[in-house]
Amino acid sequence: MSTLTITLSDDRLAKLREIANRFNIKPEDLARFSIEELLTRPDESFQKAADYILHKNAELYRRLA
Repeated sequence: MSTLTITLSDDRLAKLREIANRFNIKPEDLARFSIEELLTRPDESFQKAADYILHKNAELYRRLA
């Protein structure tokens, strides 16, 4: 595992701490979870294709349900 150091402005750090406090977690955990979520999110082109297919075949899926 590697360590990453980032620089945040004072107001951004305050906002990070505020949000982390709401979830009762450490700010560094919130940052790590957010980065993990971003990195595991499906590619935008995949998401667009999936949305298109779901919309195009909505009636068929409704009938099969």
